[in-house]
Amino acid sequence: MDRAEYERKISRRFATFDQDGNGFISREDFHAAAAALLKEFDKPARSIQGQALHEGAEAFWQGMAGIADRDGDQRITRDEFVNGAVKRLRDNPGRFAEIARPFFHAAIAVAHSDAGSELTPEEAARVARILGVPEDISGKVAAVLDADGDGRITEDQVVSAFAAYYTTDEPDV
Repeated sequence: MDRAEYERKISRRFATFDQDGNGFISREDFHAAAAALLKEFDKPARSIQGQALHEGAEAFWQGMAGIADRDGDQRITRDEFVNGAVKRLRDNPGRFAEIARPFFHAAIAVAHSDAGSELTPEEAARVARILGVPEDISGKVAAVLDADGDGRITEDQVVSAFAAYYTTDEPDV
């Protein structure tokens, strides 16, 4: 995939972060995603899990802003997102995965019905839907995450797949 195709792919990914559709990514988008997950899984924001999820959302925002918010206005435009991804994320997908890890760690704790650190495919599909994956493909996403078919999706699998979605050359990872 050449650079122009990669930029188009990344540009399409922008919408998954722009939760309110206002044309830029902000701290509020990350906290809106956290609030939506808490509502979906009927967990109070003031619970330990809720607080951890909002802390993870804030950490994710800070990491994303550090990569992409070139003008420091606390909003990431589509161009800033694309440039940040092309220039920084593609060269170091591990860094992107690690800025997302606290959020996904907390999201798994919110979504999983037991105290464990793994998701079932059904839980993963619900999380995916809440985070903007269309309902008609959220189950497919969960099936891909559970590639070995054991019914368990680990944090590492989620974080790796997330990073690959934004940083690989393949059009639809």
